Amino acid sequence: MRTAIIFDCEFLCLEGSQRRFWCAAHDPDPVIAQIGAVRLGLEDDFPLLATHKAYIRPIDRFGRRYELDPFFTQLTGITPDDIETEGVALAEALAGVDRFSDGARFWSWGKDELNMMAISCYVAGIQPSIPATRFDNAVKLLIAAGMPIGDLARTPSNKLADYYGVEHPPLQGHDALGDALSVTYTLQYLMKTRRLRPEAFERL
Repeated sequence: MRTAIIFDCEFLCLEGSQRRFWCAAHDPDPVIAQIGAVRLGLEDDFPLLATHKAYIRPIDRFGRRYELDPFFTQLTGITPDDIETEGVALAEALAGVDRFSDGARFWSWGKDELNMMAISCYVAGIQPSIPATRFDNAVKLLIAAGMPIGDLARTPSNKLADYYGVEHPPLQGHDALGDALSVTYTLQYLMKTRRLRPEAFERL
């Protein structure tokens, strides 16, 4: 079955980091601490085939472990204990999500791969293991399905399924897997209602 991988990342921040573009002296580098991914079938009834979640031990450019700011934990639900007990090195996490993809293209709401690959690998001093050509922007898919540009600009990934009134299990916003599922449920709904053709995943 043809598949697509819908993924999301959570990356380090302090309160206000986003509006400062992570440029304040006390802002951490925006390296990832969590990856969530969903394998979506592009045939038949467009099933959700599998999910994947990984915690990453975030390090700074000198190899020191970042401590999670309480604001980040409150925002994402990711705790220091999660990182301590389940966290893996960045290279291991990237290899794991690559195996999960089985060669399918990765789609995120925006360009999360820049934090996942470009920034995080650069800071960690490792070679990016998944080429940029494997990634694409799911916003293109929503444009193809007719979502108004103005609505796209003000709808975050965790609110996308609710925007379309898609019924789904409870999801935690700003959790990488929860946000990836919100996008996935939306894409599944749009394909089932024939607003989005599966071929869009190949030609965009």
